[in-house]
Amino acid sequence: MTTVRPDYPRPQFVRDSWQSLNGAWSFAFDDHDLGLKEKWYQGTGKLPLEITVPFSYQSELSGVEDKSNHERVWYQRTFDIPEAYAGKRVILHFGAVDYECRVWVNGQRAGNHRGGFSSFSLDITELIESNQNVVTVMAQDYLTDLTIPRGKQYWKEKGEVMWFTNMTGIWQSVWMEFVEEVSLEKVRFTPHLDTNEIEIQSFVEGWNERSRLELVTLIQFNGERIAEECRKIFAGVESWRVNLRDFNDHGMGRWWSPEKPNLYDVTFELKEDGVVVDRIESYFGMRKISVDNGKLCLNNRPYQMKLVLDQGYFPESLLTGPTDEAIRRDVELSKAMGFNGLRKHMMVADPRYLYWCDKLGALVWGEMAAAYVYSEQYAHRMMDEWKEVIERDYNHPSIVVWVPLNESWGVADIYYNEKQQHHAQSLYHFTKSVDATRLVISNDGWEHCESDLCTVHDYGKDPEVLHKRYSNIEHILADMPGLEGRKFIYNPGFFYRGEPVLCTEFGGVNYHSEPAAPVVEPKAENEVQFVQQLVDVINPFLVSKLVQGYCYTQLTDTETEICGLLTWNREPKVPLDILKRINEGQTNF
Repeated sequence: MTTVRPDYPRPQFVRDSWQSLNGAWSFAFDDHDLGLKEKWYQGTGKLPLEITVPFSYQSELSGVEDKSNHERVWYQRTFDIPEAYAGKRVILHFGAVDYECRVWVNGQRAGNHRGGFSSFSLDITELIESNQNVVTVMAQDYLTDLTIPRGKQYWKEKGEVMWFTNMTGIWQSVWMEFVEEVSLEKVRFTPHLDTNEIEIQSFVEGWNERSRLELVTLIQFNGERIAEECRKIFAGVESWRVNLRDFNDHGMGRWWSPEKPNLYDVTFELKEDGVVVDRIESYFGMRKISVDNGKLCLNNRPYQMKLVLDQGYFPESLLTGPTDEAIRRDVELSKAMGFNGLRKHMMVADPRYLYWCDKLGALVWGEMAAAYVYSEQYAHRMMDEWKEVIERDYNHPSIVVWVPLNESWGVADIYYNEKQQHHAQSLYHFTKSVDATRLVISNDGWEHCESDLCTVHDYGKDPEVLHKRYSNIEHILADMPGLEGRKFIYNPGFFYRGEPVLCTEFGGVNYHSEPAAPVVEPKAENEVQFVQQLVDVINPFLVSKLVQGYCYTQLTDTETEICGLLTWNREPKVPLDILKRINEGQTNF
């Protein structure tokens, strides 16, 4: 059987001892809630349909492509443990399952998870049988519950306006790893640019006071050995710093940036009594994002962010990248258009996407999928999933900003509701408490509580208005550009305090360039008009002495929207070089 999405799903923590479970699974809709009552998890009868994992049943590549709503679905497949890994612990990984799921192995409960955008793992060692094994997954979505963080997924069967096809069930890779009783669970890399040190934190699974463990760490850059050390492990969690001994100023060093995406390669070998019991390949980047004297800085230098908003949808596979090459191409196309970063909008990026941003050089604003209605239950759900997202993606140098909330989605009454303000503040402060290396936005676009940047959403099209508005902060605060002047930039009790100003959503110029695309008004009538409208909305931010970055909406057309710089099928609407020259400040074409 051909393996679908065969690349290692977690490229920053790679083991050789793994096995993909992507591909054909048996599948069933459970609209009448019979699965638990009839104990489908016992695997006594094959489920009636077949689906290709990791694609959701609504997508073409799933092989099902059923756009109707089914809130409860079941998956099942058999697997064998390769003889080479017999006797090892077996860890079952899920990239993402929307929204809640229960997992059984050989009819025995293995675990459960809640949260449609975060990854999870289960130790299924005790459930494995010597011969053929069966894994069963029941996924449950709640499409009418608007307190669930779902992002742009619509709760109705057909997308409309700015909402797109929903997804239920498995939609990112499933795989197994085989490890010894003692293994390296995870590592955290924290770059300290000013002292030229990388801080490493190791987490050892199975450690106890009788353990005689050593961790050998080898750091290389382009094959050159930078540092190597062997540390005795005296606790389950250890932390230390390594000096990289590099000359890193005047553009001659090895710092990471979009222009020079330098990465250090790391090999970890965990030894017990001198014998290697675990081996991990990883990498990190040395970069620093900060605000200094009101200036947004990358690696201690003022830096203008030129981002493009990425909805993340593909026509044949929805939020799941159809191939690793397709994921990489989205990043490459954005760079070819002159952007130095992407804002992954209303979703959590696949680790393979973040890998290519690390590798190719693209800043990422890491975002969380929003809910639509506030409740205490939502607040718990949001915080729990956000914790998992930050923890999983902490090591990616490309991520420079965290955005837990956007445009007051899920906190619609935040301007006058103190409980919702506390929620935004709690997300801001929690994020800062576990990640001191990145900037954090409490509520992107308007109605800010405390934030590290002043971010504004402005879909105005008149260049004269935009030039005037972004000439000083007083004009921005007075004009309140969000939703055409109906949203304050700050909530009561919160004020502009000199933070860097960025316009993090703007443009949205419609251009109908594919016959199958929807017609949305107003729109550019031809390519010449489209290019001029792009100049009109981008140039005011380039020449503004106040604005330190922007995010154009958007990278591609997406289902109901035709405001992409690329079509739904990733074809440029105008030559990439023209878009790059616009981002460089040229105005005559």
